[in-house]
Amino acid sequence: MHTTLAAMHPQEAVGGRSCRDDKHGRGQCGKGVEMMKQMTGKQSIQFDRAPHIIGSSSVAGKKEGEGPLADAFDLICSDDRFGEDNWEKSESTMQNEAMKLALQHSGLFPSQVRYLFGGDLLGQLIATSFGMENLDIPLFGLYGACSTCGEALSLAAMAVAGGFSDYAAAITSSHFASAEKQFRFPLGYGNQRPLAATWTVTGSGAFILGQKGGHARITGITTGKVVDFGVKDSLNMGACMAPAACDTIYQNLMDFNRQPSDYDKIITGDLGYVGQTILHDLLKEKGFDIAGVHMDCGIEIYDRETQDTHSGGSGCGCSAVTLAALILPKICKGVWKRVLFVPTGALLSTVSFNEGQSVPGIAHAVVIEHC
Repeated sequence: MHTTLAAMHPQEAVGGRSCRDDKHGRGQCGKGVEMMKQMTGKQSIQFDRAPHIIGSSSVAGKKEGEGPLADAFDLICSDDRFGEDNWEKSESTMQNEAMKLALQHSGLFPSQVRYLFGGDLLGQLIATSFGMENLDIPLFGLYGACSTCGEALSLAAMAVAGGFSDYAAAITSSHFASAEKQFRFPLGYGNQRPLAATWTVTGSGAFILGQKGGHARITGITTGKVVDFGVKDSLNMGACMAPAACDTIYQNLMDFNRQPSDYDKIITGDLGYVGQTILHDLLKEKGFDIAGVHMDCGIEIYDRETQDTHSGGSGCGCSAVTLAALILPKICKGVWKRVLFVPTGALLSTVSFNEGQSVPGIAHAVVIEHC
């Protein structure tokens, strides 16, 4: 006679081991092995054993190398083609360089990394799949648009904190030319950009997580939901993503029972100047004023006066390189003790846009603390 899982005791585990919750809410499996419940609130996790960020890197393009963070990037390429003959290969090469640098900074070989979580903006994640193929690391391909850095860090942290890997890596990238080619207009078209538009960052950020060894650790995450306010202007990414950023930040504060002042900085990924204003207004409606602690990676990465990027920077690489070059060094030095890092993404495609659909947003929050 076959016994189905539905017929088993609801707290019984597969594999012949019984599982139960003790009076403290901890699952106990097999020979006294305990599984601490780390869920908090509606959408968050507070890690019992917070994984450390033990290595990171930032690789940037020529325009980014002319901006305020130039001295902080690990590698700036004077040719945005990175020696390749097309934009897509250029982005893959950029990713490959970023991961090699992150591994070097962590003192690890690729064979020591059990899982790699990565993605980009291109169709079928071709920048990541071609960029990472020669490293021979098991890969989870992700698409969260420009929030992919937060998604990758969240999943890598869960893998390490849950004991599924000693070391896990997260990587993402974007490239101005490959993104324009896929989502907007060929560069030779010379279209005029509206003032609300952001400039896609050419850059790649990579991160290595381990159980110990770094001066920054991920203590919690808040996974975002898809939020759609019906915005259809694909060139106004800030307006599309700000509602999702508001939703995730608000939920993080609720789930962890915190105030904005409990963070040294609340840092969004790429809302730019337009999206920043909308975010502040939306959170004020919910009773929170974050203006005193908020910064945006898309605002930090370019000089508004000299670089003609209109509302700021965007793209997967925007938050990733800013985290590696600017944010993590301040956390590691203890300048900032606790930061809420919230990469933001606009979930559109050329198909959905051409069909007249709106542009939903999503944001994933990562709590990073000094240790």
